[in-house]
Amino acid sequence: MTKGALALLVHGGTENWSPQRWKDRFDEVCAGRPVLQLPSTSFDPADVHYAAVWKPQPGELAAFPNLRVIFNLGAGVDALMADRSLPDVPLVRVAVTDLTARMTEYVVLHVLMHHRQELYLRESQREKRWAPKSQWAAGAVTVGIMGLGTLGADAADVLRRLGFRVCGWSRSPKAIDGIDCFHGEAQFDAFLRRTDILVCLLPLTPETRHILNRDVFRKLNRTSPLGAPVVINAGRGGLQNEADILQCLDDGTLGGASLDVYATEPLPADSRFWTHPKVVLTPHNAADTDPDEISKYVAQQIARFEAGGALENVVDRGRGY
Repeated sequence: MTKGALALLVHGGTENWSPQRWKDRFDEVCAGRPVLQLPSTSFDPADVHYAAVWKPQPGELAAFPNLRVIFNLGAGVDALMADRSLPDVPLVRVAVTDLTARMTEYVVLHVLMHHRQELYLRESQREKRWAPKSQWAAGAVTVGIMGLGTLGADAADVLRRLGFRVCGWSRSPKAIDGIDCFHGEAQFDAFLRRTDILVCLLPLTPETRHILNRDVFRKLNRTSPLGAPVVINAGRGGLQNEADILQCLDDGTLGGASLDVYATEPLPADSRFWTHPKVVLTPHNAADTDPDEISKYVAQQIARFEAGGALENVVDRGRGY
């Protein structure tokens, strides 16, 4: 082989994660490089230099003795980080404008949905009830975004331009024009107190697991026009304490929730989230990865790496993102 092979390990189950769809795209953009769709028995593991993966099984990547780089095809790397046998090579997360734009679309859609009282209006439609309520201006609502990386920063900027008051919280200090930025544990409560709609785009780490819980929800602003705060989680399912969310929706601590991710996926049929009147539910598709864009991104990264250049968006394993 003139070029190190790229192993493709995709475990999805939905249309967007069809392994053959990804194989076709990588074959096109990796001209001259073997692309191996696993499982396959017709190759030598020593020939594999690169792996493009989505939810690989623990231990799968340890089978390649000459692996040089792992490319994670989705935004979250928590499942990979949990694999104790993960080879000690650079782990690269995807960061393309297409994925960022899709996440911003989701966040803006759901902020506007709660801001413009869509749950109430759709209920009114079903009951054939003509009873509009007073509608407040965007400037009367503060959206607080947890996680100010590429995704959070872009969503914050678009919401600000729509007229919302926007603040953000992150582990380390950030500076974004027009956004009130908080950071660290010491500033977390101050961030929560001014937030009416809480958007969570944090990575899942041991420190952030179940960070969306009753203690956090009860600290959110309770004097906004919404009446009760709203939570939107498009990060990872492990960020939310699902029992707390349901109890807080039931007792009025939360006025609504938009959830795209869950502790167990697919979401079990007996989950109350399916039928709860205050929940807007989506099937982990807030920012579906586009095979066209991501395959080109990976191919460009490999070419740069083989030419002696630096990889982009390498995960800091100590921080977990």
